[in-house]
Amino acid sequence: MSAYSSYIHHRAKLPLSKALSAFFYAALMLLAAGLALIFIHLSRESNLNERVPEFILLILLAGALYLAAVWLIERFTANRAALLIILAAAVFYRIILLPAPPSLSEDIYRYQWEGRVQALSLNPYTVYPAEPGLQKLQNPAHPLRTGSQTPTVYPPFSEIAFSWVHTIPGYKCLFTGLDLATLAILLWILILLEQPLHRVLIYAWNPAVIVSFSLCGHHDSLAIFTLTLAHLFIISRKSLLSNAFLGLSFASKFFAVLFLPLFLRRTKWFYAAAFAGVVALAYLPFLSAGRQLFRGLSDYVAGWEGNDSLFRIIRLASASKAQAEFVAAVLVLGLILYAIRSKMPLFRAGLFLTAGLLLLSPNAFPWYFTWTVPFLCFEPSAPWLLMTVTCVLGYSPVVAYAAGRPYRNSPLMLALEYIPVIAWLAWQGWRALQKPSLVTAQPL
Repeated sequence: MSAYSSYIHHRAKLPLSKALSAFFYAALMLLAAGLALIFIHLSRESNLNERVPEFILLILLAGALYLAAVWLIERFTANRAALLIILAAAVFYRIILLPAPPSLSEDIYRYQWEGRVQALSLNPYTVYPAEPGLQKLQNPAHPLRTGSQTPTVYPPFSEIAFSWVHTIPGYKCLFTGLDLATLAILLWILILLEQPLHRVLIYAWNPAVIVSFSLCGHHDSLAIFTLTLAHLFIISRKSLLSNAFLGLSFASKFFAVLFLPLFLRRTKWFYAAAFAGVVALAYLPFLSAGRQLFRGLSDYVAGWEGNDSLFRIIRLASASKAQAEFVAAVLVLGLILYAIRSKMPLFRAGLFLTAGLLLLSPNAFPWYFTWTVPFLCFEPSAPWLLMTVTCVLGYSPVVAYAAGRPYRNSPLMLALEYIPVIAWLAWQGWRALQKPSLVTAQPL
């Protein structure tokens, strides 16, 4: 039992008498219905890019209902009926948003273009959407504006996944299916760890997760699914499979490399060969790109900065963006070393490292915060639960971008998004320094 679980166990978690049972189920169903009404309303919007302020307000309201639901399930003892409500609502929210046209990001149209490029036996690491002769492969209703002069920035397993389907609804179904598969794996892990199954609500009802995959169709669910599977296998002491799936996750989204030292600490260092072998096999079909294999990624690192928090402060104190990136990289390395030396439990380390990376990264788009949500099912952190709600403010630049202006973040929106969370985390850190026993037992 983790320190947090022990803390919850010793709190006065209310048993369900008849009166409390009626209150619990009425409250849970009322919160589920409120979320459903919000997602139904969003599903009927033909172009959310033109109604971003309304979208943000609705998702903040959904976030408030979500946080209330998390508090409810942590405060009261739930049973199988509650779990059924949680799972049925989770599936409904995703299904209702699937037919809606993707908005707020054009990433899914880039997936489609790169899938079409591969269908012509072209290498997506050497070509780009604005290249003469390839513009016709774009979706005519949604021509690409961002990165049209840059080859792909995506890792190879993501590229392979882009070739599996060809339509926009197909991509949404694929990545929502992987999202639901992650939900099933989280339930499996909760069973193995003998933790309350109703904690799956933390992932299942999270508005950032639902919007990112079912509405926008982002491919991050592929990396999250393979990463969650890697955690399942390492818990089951299947070292080869755990490192192999970690390699698949890295080949889907690069952030998964954070977990390699944590995994190797729990297995054997020679299992790094499984990780490296899977990554090498994923890159094999694209090696004809030669030196251009990482050109798109290099352009992204050099030119992009969006919705960042602590990195923006580091950059103000640095001579250049490259210097700021070096400082941030050293700090992330320090976080990894601290997680290893302190022998931090696996899921707590996962939350610690992904949250630290997002706060120090030059790019922390709203859908990136979905990387942290699976870990919250095992290590609930009140400040970071709030972060997964306020991250919706990161969509505010879409207002100007949809009108043809540059994609730029407002300092006011960044302050509203990050300052409450960072201040809360700082307060928790200060309390932990005063009373070290509180560091692993923070109440929701």
